[in-house]
Parts: sequence; C-alpha cells; structure tokens
Amino acid sequence: MAINFVSPKEAVKVIKSGDHIHLSSVASSPQCLINAMCDRGRAGELKDVHIHHLHTEGPAPYTEKEFEGIFQHDAFFVGHNVRASVQQGYADYIPVFLGETQRLYRDGYIKCNVAMIQVCPPDEHGYVSLGTSVDATLAAVETADHIIAVINPNVPRAFGDAMIPIKMIDIFVEDNTPLEPAHFSFPDAIETEIGKHCAELVDDGACLQMGIGAIPNAVLAALGNHANIGIHTEMFADGVLPLVEKGIINGANKTIDKGKMVATFLMGSQKVYDFIHNNPQVLMMDVGYTNDPFIISRNPQVTAINSALQVDITGQVCADSLGTKFFSGVGGQVDFVYGASRSKGGKSIIAMPSATNKGVSKISPTLLDGAGVVTTRNHMHWFVTEYGAVNLYGKTLQERAKLIISIAHPDHQESLDKAAFERFGPHFHFAGR
Repeated sequence: MAINFVSPKEAVKVIKSGDHIHLSSVASSPQCLINAMCDRGRAGELKDVHIHHLHTEGPAPYTEKEFEGIFQHDAFFVGHNVRASVQQGYADYIPVFLGETQRLYRDGYIKCNVAMIQVCPPDEHGYVSLGTSVDATLAAVETADHIIAVINPNVPRAFGDAMIPIKMIDIFVEDNTPLEPAHFSFPDAIETEIGKHCAELVDDGACLQMGIGAIPNAVLAALGNHANIGIHTEMFADGVLPLVEKGIINGANKTIDKGKMVATFLMGSQKVYDFIHNNPQVLMMDVGYTNDPFIISRNPQVTAINSALQVDITGQVCADSLGTKFFSGVGGQVDFVYGASRSKGGKSIIAMPSATNKGVSKISPTLLDGAGVVTTRNHMHWFVTEYGAVNLYGKTLQERAKLIISIAHPDHQESLDKAAFERFGPHFHFAGR
C-alpha cells in the first residue's frame, strides 16, 4: 500500500487539550514526535495533556517545569530521565503491576486518545513490527482514537505480538534516528559475588527472568557451565547474547514457547536490537502474556531474579522508593515473584548489595518511613547479598531475622541483632552473636 507521510509537526496536530497520549517505551520512544508535541506546548496550543508510558530512554522534556499545566506525566514507571521531576512534583506516577498496565487501556481505566509509536518498515504482507516495545503499547494501539507511527528502519522486525497490520495506523511519519541504547555499568566486585550466589541457585533447564542492571549481568556471566536455560521475562539485554551463542540459552526445557526467548520490551546496545531483527527464536509479546503469573508458572523451574532498594529483617522488600521519594516503580517484580513461586521447581530470588556505596546498611530493622512494600514478606523466598543466600520460605519471623542478619554486612550485624532482640524479646538469639 502507498504510504502518505507527513512531518512530525503536522502529525501532532491531532493532539487536543485534555488528551491522553501513550508513548512507546524504552529504546523506542518517538523523539521526533515528542519534540513536535513540546513545540506545540511552548506555542500555547495545548494544556492538560496527560502523558503515559513505561520506562523510556532518552530525553523526556514534557516533564520539565516549563510545561506545568500543559503536560501531565502520569507514567507507569519512574525511569532515571523523569525521576527528578517526579520527586519534585512536576510529574507523577501510577502504581501498577507491569502485567496489568495493558488493562488500564483495555478495561477503560485510562483513555488513549493518541498513541505515538515507532515501527519498522512494512513487509510485503502489509505488517509492521513494534520492535523493542510491545508491553502496554499494543493495548494502547488497540484502543487509541488516533495512532501516529514513526516508520524507522532502525526498528527491528520482531515477531510475536509485535507484528501489527499497517492498516491499523492513521498517520505516518518518517525518521531514521537510531534507537536509544541503554548503558549498563559492568558489575563490580560486590555485584559479581551476588551474581555467583544467584547462579548457584539456577539449575540446568531453568527458565529465567531477570530485571535491569549490573546484578542480572553478573548472574548471566556466571552461567557459562549451565545447560538448557530458557528465557521468559519482561526484558533482556546484552548479557544473554554470549549464552545464546554458546547454546546455553536454548529453551529446550520450556513447556510453553519451547525453544523461544519471550520478552515484552528490550533495552540494551545495538547488538540486542540487531539480534531480535527477523529472529524467529525471539517472541516479543503483550505484557499481559509475559507477566501473567499463571502463564509464567506453566514453565517448570522458573527462576526469577529481582533487586531491591531496602529489605527489613522480616523480609519485606522495598523496590520502588527511598522513603517517600519514588525512585522507580513496581514493575514486574511481583508478577514474576508469584509466578516463579507457583512454578514446579521454581525459585524466586531477591538480590541486592548488603550496603550502599556510602556504607549504609540496605538491610534494616524496619523500612524507612514512607517506603513502599513491593514484595511482601509472604512472597519472599530466596534472599541474596554478597555474603550468601538464604531461603526464608516457611520460616518464622525470628528465624527469618536470623537468616537475613547472617548475610548482612558484618559492620551492621550487631546493630541489627540488637534491633531484632528488642523487637522479638529475650527468646531471640542470633547465632552470629
């Protein structure tokens, strides 16, 4: 079919004051449309426009103070590019499990007046791919009044739910800007130790989910002698590529999507985007599929590895805020913690350094005032720091406290022990005391 392209400036004229806008996420944020939309805001043509998205890479100018009253950021995750604005009150966050973000659109809790997305060029059958961002973007596309698509040859042609017919799209824009890369730091000595402890809990044939950052990369780096590892996750990055090349990641033990790597969004280097292009081994699926605990649990030996900002001595996990200041979001942690715990032979792991870079213990008697409990003590199974791994499942409060303190930083074990003694009474005795 012939495509009539318009300029970004022309395309965003469809946006009206009061509209709700969805942006495709992570690497695929349509920056040319974002910039054109912001130009309209500066010109006084828009007000009270609500912006929704998951984590995005690249600039997020609509959260800046100059756009107060023009754009309202109501996103499903607090990424590094919007964190300061959220903490200062110029932007906001909708607490929601990642797997349920698509329901907000499909069930009508949030309108989608305009979906602004990026796709690959159409194939001979009239289909384009959402590439690296299916997540809640597919639901937005299905429910939007207007769909603006940037056709960009840098968007990989990914399979699965990422493939949509071009006839769904209303307005087309051309762009050739490379996708935003995500830069992860190399694991330091502490993160490397954590990775080794986690890897020891990963059995051959396990199906992995891992979150974002240096610790997941450290885990993957320690899996070089494993076999038949599967991937069913919300996202993956560069760390999986060497294991795929060695045949360690092959999905041979999976029950559903056997032999396939399943994700809902990606963030990484250009190598990752090239890897999924025209690759039938990878399925980019709707977040309602990837993050459904009951679907997750259909694979055996699901091993979910997620991180935390703070853990208390009963096993409560804070992963979204530092006290009252929001740092990230719920994301898919609870989806996979529960899914892994339901899986036959599955393991749910929360892994974090025992202390901050400034030496403050990340294990505490109680969470900071205002901190949110993302994973409850009832969901907590394995807990890992650089000092080891402990299984809290089925343990009493006092047993949990002893186990957690046993892998706290040695500099803080005495104060944690004292706090536990004061909390639980004279029957509490920490073996390390």
